[in-house]
Amino acid sequence: MNDRTDIKTNDTLAQPTPRGGGAHAPAVSVIMPAYRVTEYIGGAIDSVLAQTFVDYEIIVVNDGSPDTDELERVLAPYRARIVYIKQENRGLSGARNTAIRAARGEFVALLDPDDLWEPNYLAVQVAAMRNEPTLDVLYSNARIFGDAPDAGRELMDVCPTDGAVTFERVITQECNVLICATVRREAVLRAGLFDETLRSSEDFDLWLRILKAGGRISYHRQPLARYRRRAGSLSSDPVWMCTHYLQVLNKVERTMALTPAERETVERQCAHVRAMLSLHEGKRAFFRGDALVAIEKLNAANAYYNNPKLTLTLQLMRHAPRLLMSVYNMRDRFILRASTKY
Repeated sequence: MNDRTDIKTNDTLAQPTPRGGGAHAPAVSVIMPAYRVTEYIGGAIDSVLAQTFVDYEIIVVNDGSPDTDELERVLAPYRARIVYIKQENRGLSGARNTAIRAARGEFVALLDPDDLWEPNYLAVQVAAMRNEPTLDVLYSNARIFGDAPDAGRELMDVCPTDGAVTFERVITQECNVLICATVRREAVLRAGLFDETLRSSEDFDLWLRILKAGGRISYHRQPLARYRRRAGSLSSDPVWMCTHYLQVLNKVERTMALTPAERETVERQCAHVRAMLSLHEGKRAFFRGDALVAIEKLNAANAYYNNPKLTLTLQLMRHAPRLLMSVYNMRDRFILRASTKY
């Protein structure tokens, strides 16, 4: 099958296995890296404990969080139900790698501590992966909640996934492999775990390595998770995200044996992301009052986009910057009802 949207997700296919003791290895290892997430992590753990599928372990890795005392107070009621590991800060990749190395399950389920699962998340995911033994990664849809204008929408509406998940379609973001993923542990180990030199887009990098090694990734559209948007988080910063996305693309060019078609795709995507980065840097410069840098960056972006709206924005920026700022303020206040300045 080419289009993996036909994955069977009937959760009645997964029969929960009672949690055993001693040498019993659970089917799933739920991994949760913890850094400045104390106010959220209890809810995330509760969403795991509410699963209809019960053959799992929960591994929480405290990645040198500066609020460790408070984190451990929150975790205290759960300590008999979780594996708790504390380490010096190594970043999200390092925390996940520590959990994966400690994991005993055939499957690894990624859960960021500010997100939540629906009660049938594991039942659906495990059943689908057991039905297709060659499947290495399966991700579901999610509903967005929290401090964001798109709260209430489904994540696949914002980060689209269409058609089969291939190396090139992940590069071009036609398929966005969401972090609401269940992964065969052996596939992650074969791919070399998460790259600890990356401070963002580390999951994007891992999915590309799994695909390039011949692994299979698929998805379905059932919203089995709730994805929290947080104002001020790094994932909400488009300059940060574009910068680190480019870092991964540059790594792909340097380290992977690409076919001519793949190399052309990567080069086109690099040009696209560089233009996006210039666009966001230009908007940021304008909002902080640096018109010269804003015009320079937006000119660079428009050399790629050749967009009439962006051309008009540049003209207003040169000749009527106060009017342009008023337009942004009115849009934020009356249309979006949220600030778009960053």
